[in-house]
Amino acid sequence: MTSLTHSLCPCGSESTYELCCQPFHTGASQADTPEQLMRSRFSAYALKDAKYVFSTYAQSQQAANPVREIKDFANSCRFTKLSVLDTEHNEQEGFVEFKANYFYQNLYCELHEKSRFIKEDGLWRYLDGDITPVADIKIGRNDECPCGSGKKYKKCHAL
Repeated sequence: MTSLTHSLCPCGSESTYELCCQPFHTGASQADTPEQLMRSRFSAYALKDAKYVFSTYAQSQQAANPVREIKDFANSCRFTKLSVLDTEHNEQEGFVEFKANYFYQNLYCELHEKSRFIKEDGLWRYLDGDITPVADIKIGRNDECPCGSGKKYKKCHAL
């Protein structure tokens, strides 16, 4: 993971991975806010770190979200962008509304969710969320890549 250490963090914070989400992924730090946890979870999905995603679920949700299923989903997608739209929290509960963009096969997808976080044993954990349906976009090889690079899909995010 050395090459990623000095790269921009996948969460879109404009900080390096080393200074942003890496300390959460390694266990050196814990998220102080629901937004930090949300960003670290997005980065973990982008980096295929299913164990971290699993560990940040609320205990009541872990059985329904096994590591293998998280890993299968993360491995089937290429995550490209996280946009945090709104966030609020108090001492025990918080919300983060976000949009996560990713490629799944030849589809460009957007997950628009208002996530709910709770504190368990003093740590922020993801509980659940309300998803706003967004239509997936089918992409042809010669179409412009929807990531905004200006390149054709086949030269940008196509596998």
